[in-house]
Amino acid sequence: MASEEESFAVLVHHKGSIKRKTRSGVKFTDKNPLYIVVNRTTSYDDLVRAVLMKLGLEGAKRIKKFFYRIPVTILHDTVKYDCLTIGSDEDLQVMFLCRRQFPEVRGSNRNTANVATAAGSSSMAAVASSSVPVYEPAAQLVASPSFAVDLNDGVRDEVGSFDVLANALQGVPPVGVGDGELGDPDEDDVEPETIEDDSGDEVQAAGPALAGGGSSSGTQQYPPYFSSLDLDAMTHEVALGHPVGFGARDAEGNAGLTEFQVGQQFQDKDEALLSVKTYSIRRGRKGIWEVKRYNGPHTCLATSISSDHRSLDHSVISAFIMPMVRADASVSIKVLLNATAAHFGFRPTYRRVWMAKQKAVGIIYGDWDESYSEIPRWVLGVQLTMPGTVAVLRTSPVIVGGQVDESQAYFHRLFWTFPPCIEAFRHCKPLVSIDGTHLYGKYGGTLLIAIAQDGNSNILPVAFALVEGENAESWTFFLSHLRQHVTPQPGLLVISDRHNGIKSALEAPDGGWLPPSAYRAFCIRHVAANFALTFKGKDARRLLVNAAYAKTEVEFDYWFDILRSEDQAMCEWANRIDYSLWTQHRDEGRRFGHMTTNISECVNSILKGVRNLPVASLVKATYGRLAELFVRKGREAEAQMGTGQQFSQHLVKCIESNLKTARCFTVTLYDRDNSEFTVAETTPTGTFSLGTYRVSLASRTCDCGYFQALHFPCQHALACCAYARVNWSSYVHSVYQISSVFNVYRMGFTPPIPEGFWPPYDGPTVIPDPNRRRAREGRPRSTRIRTNMDEADPNRPKRCGLCRQPGHTRRRCPQVVGSSQTGRN
Repeated sequence: MASEEESFAVLVHHKGSIKRKTRSGVKFTDKNPLYIVVNRTTSYDDLVRAVLMKLGLEGAKRIKKFFYRIPVTILHDTVKYDCLTIGSDEDLQVMFLCRRQFPEVRGSNRNTANVATAAGSSSMAAVASSSVPVYEPAAQLVASPSFAVDLNDGVRDEVGSFDVLANALQGVPPVGVGDGELGDPDEDDVEPETIEDDSGDEVQAAGPALAGGGSSSGTQQYPPYFSSLDLDAMTHEVALGHPVGFGARDAEGNAGLTEFQVGQQFQDKDEALLSVKTYSIRRGRKGIWEVKRYNGPHTCLATSISSDHRSLDHSVISAFIMPMVRADASVSIKVLLNATAAHFGFRPTYRRVWMAKQKAVGIIYGDWDESYSEIPRWVLGVQLTMPGTVAVLRTSPVIVGGQVDESQAYFHRLFWTFPPCIEAFRHCKPLVSIDGTHLYGKYGGTLLIAIAQDGNSNILPVAFALVEGENAESWTFFLSHLRQHVTPQPGLLVISDRHNGIKSALEAPDGGWLPPSAYRAFCIRHVAANFALTFKGKDARRLLVNAAYAKTEVEFDYWFDILRSEDQAMCEWANRIDYSLWTQHRDEGRRFGHMTTNISECVNSILKGVRNLPVASLVKATYGRLAELFVRKGREAEAQMGTGQQFSQHLVKCIESNLKTARCFTVTLYDRDNSEFTVAETTPTGTFSLGTYRVSLASRTCDCGYFQALHFPCQHALACCAYARVNWSSYVHSVYQISSVFNVYRMGFTPPIPEGFWPPYDGPTVIPDPNRRRAREGRPRSTRIRTNMDEADPNRPKRCGLCRQPGHTRRRCPQVVGSSQTGRN
């Protein structure tokens, strides 16, 4: 063990004595470097002063940077070096620790410490040289690896710049170092790949080689290979070793070092393992194999070459992708896979990246399994936070050895909604859209959502349920509680897809969803997707959608006749569905112009990323997301009320658009009560008639269909109001008033009570159903419902998956066939 006062020599080469050689290195031509003695008590400031005094530049120059030349590996009789920037007392201690770890290098007079300094206006970065004359100092000295110093003009108290060389050792040409003219002095921040002596060879060590070998190529951040790290015997320290992996700390507790050293500490064994694996990946080692038998040249065609790395497991990938997952839990596996491949240089499998993301999500948002046990306490906590919150938890028994385990219960279903959502729906349009979306986490399941819409066309989720999947029982569970707690209003319209489970739940005699209490309508997006499964081609699908959006029977017949001309079977398929369920002209104005469920818009705008979270974090996220939404939309509505507006911005835009086209009409009054009119639409010059429409202000209808479908005056009704000198605002549905929009968000959310103050839960521990866990092997099965958008173009020629040429498949590829025949011969 070295004593505290042990000294060693430092050889200083100033910047003016260095000449440039190549992009990968420089040489020292000065054979008389400065000589300085340092020891463990020498501070960084003492070293700076000593260098300046030796050069006679104290007060006239400043130290720009030091570069320390570390021996990073010894293989046979060859020493490999790396560079470390010295800028503090702690960095000097790293130099002492490194010297103690390499006694073989210390014993070589040829490795007396080297320092290069820069003076004058030269812009070349100073680097250490291994060409060092042998000195015999009077005191007992111990040789050290090299390091270099760079000087810059300025006063002594000026702060110097210290730049870590991150990419020079990976073959990136250093700025200001290389062939050609000198660059800017401020850009001298990078070092060459290797440090050579005058002969161009790397420094040779006099002592025996260390066990294990490896290249020194790579950045300073990722250290070279080492073989003396005893992980199995480790508690919180590294017994022996040289490189520092990420997350490691030295004996003084300092982070950010780049070499393992004696006394270095880790938080735990996992952190140490992560450092080892990260180093191995960055060095590109996959292990050493020895050929024992060779049967001759292999003639089969190699279709693929593995670019994976055995150390690049999901734990390493999880640590790397953690910031991306923390920023956006919905980030796709493809994005994470490409980022991992770009960072490590190896491309892992899709499954491994998927597992890494699940681990990262578990670390950030809580364990996947334990999150289920948090739900009962969350129910108690949220009900204490906001009295009136509805949360209904259903569990199923755990059977162990034929007996019911009373201490545990499987999670089955959960319904929840909040008081602000219940109050908000009273001021929304009298319709609700329901749909389900799959969960993407460790355990499968479906999130059912009920979505409302205010008078400003803002969508608002009002109720949620976590269920095992979409079936008659799960939809009955959701819709019964939705009707009971959130949507008791009569005459409500429910927009959904054609799922048989929804049909069964809505048609239940005691469910409260039968007419006239409630009505049902289909989402046209789902109808068109089902249509496309039978009839190919985008044109036919577009004709069906246009017919569904038609607001009058005349317009519907127009599109339907075109569809019939394409294929009679298409019309027969559509006729099997009741027109009142999928067409707008037969819905009696209950849709308010809404033809879809808006589930995708809701998930993307409000609930983005929640499907990727553990269940406890998912339900907590709905509270936080809705609280933010109510604040934001409430402020917008309040600001509009403050300006004196009477109606929502959406309605104002629609009215302004209708007023622009209401000037070329001829209005005729047909009663004394100013309620029945005819409107003749003409060209701007009045030459040609474009049609005549009957308008009834009393019944709020128009032959164009827009008045009764959207519940505000169409362009023809606005012309009648202007003719009769009647204010059109009295014919607008109250849901479009800005006061109604504000009432939707009037009741806000309260800050959640911290979990430590939640009431205790003394029931059985809720655990996940193992049957819902995703497959442990292979690529996770996609839960996405495939539609016509996922189908390939039928006119596109199929290509071989091997040679990418059309006309054959991979099995019949000429390359494979030819290679197989050659192998048999």
